[in-house]
Amino acid sequence: MGYVSSHEVSIEEIAGASFQEFSDLSEKHRDGWGIATSSTGKPSNLIVETLPAKESSQYSHLTKEVLSDGALLHLRWATSGLAVVEGNTHPFEFENISFIHNGGITPLDSMDQFIDPELIKLMRGNTDSEKYFYVLITQIKKLGLIAGISAGVKLIKENCNYSSINAMILTSDSYVIINEHNYGKRPKGEAEDYYDLFYRKDENGILVASSGWNQKNWKRIENHQILLIDRKSLSLEALSI
Repeated sequence: MGYVSSHEVSIEEIAGASFQEFSDLSEKHRDGWGIATSSTGKPSNLIVETLPAKESSQYSHLTKEVLSDGALLHLRWATSGLAVVEGNTHPFEFENISFIHNGGITPLDSMDQFIDPELIKLMRGNTDSEKYFYVLITQIKKLGLIAGISAGVKLIKENCNYSSINAMILTSDSYVIINEHNYGKRPKGEAEDYYDLFYRKDENGILVASSGWNQKNWKRIENHQILLIDRKSLSLEALSI
């Protein structure tokens, strides 16, 4: 889940009455949670914890009381074999860029060749998600934000196996949603819409989140698209992947 707004709000406030349903997803996605806030003109702030969100008093406090005009929230369901430790817990950050990912990319070392060696030294964990992030950062440093994201996604599509490379990226100026997944590779037993992403725009701002909770009247983001949101104007633009 992520949002941007014209004013500072809490995650619970912008998510609305159904937010508890989202938090309840941590019954399955119970391998930690993290929040990255990014208010205009203020340093970003990152909090991660390895407890399930439903069992965390800190999660309850942060989602109710902390105000920001932009934030990312992630409930982790760890890829098989990857440790449940803070270093592997989303969001990941580089300078003013925050990132969360839902899905799996294999083999784990398939992305290494596309990451600047100096950036590999900055990794705080050992997940496919963080490596994906640094593939994007490598390209962003070369090409700029949107061109870099597009180039990084193309590298992964053409060189790696993946179930989903759905991701959200938040900077001081932009909120970018990558919607790229294989429905046939969703986790066993999950609904067909497991990897679908939806958004809602209202007087509070723009909220984007994955499926699995009440999103009545939200708009579905098409697969194979990048959704670009300008934080100043709250305008939306869809780009084909």
